[in-house]
Amino acid sequence: MKTRFAFITIALAALLSGCNTVHGIGQDVQGAGNAISRAAR
Repeated sequence: MKTRFAFITIALAALLSGCNTVHGIGQDVQGAGNAISRAAR
């Protein structure tokens, strides 16, 4: 159980440090959505 918690904590820290802010996460999601839209055309 402690190992799972540690893994989740590290994964979240890596995710948040990559985006830095909630605004950055929004931009990443928007970019992924645009890529999917372009691929679907």
